[in-house]
Amino acid sequence: MTTKTVTVIAALFATMVSLSACGNTIRGVGQDTANAVDATQDAGRKVDRAAR
Repeated sequence: MTTKTVTVIAALFATMVSLSACGNTIRGVGQDTANAVDATQDAGRKVDRAAR
């Protein structure tokens, strides 16, 4: 293997690792957002029940 081939393989590997990390981060943000929406809805229901 030449140095160029090793460099290309290393760059592709680094790119794949970076992209997989981004995917996990985006998934985590989606879960956090969903949890925030659920908490806000629960709080709204509690306020509605308390106002009755």
